[in-house]
Amino acid sequence: MGAIELREELRKYIEIGDKNFLNALHKVAKAYMEQKRLDSMIAEGEEDIKSGRLHSHDEVQKMIENWTKE
Repeated sequence: MGAIELREELRKYIEIGDKNFLNALHKVAKAYMEQKRLDSMIAEGEEDIKSGRLHSHDEVQKMIENWTKE
């Protein structure tokens, strides 16, 4: 089943679903989207590491000190 067919079928379920169904669907969809966001952040961090875009512990400590002074 393609994306268009899935969307159409989901719309039908949403139209006939009761409040419990809608709450469950919302919870699953929200958790899925949050996980996709976190996965993207992890992938970005891994690319930073591979490219050498990182800071030592001492550098981070100095950055934090400068933030608190501002």
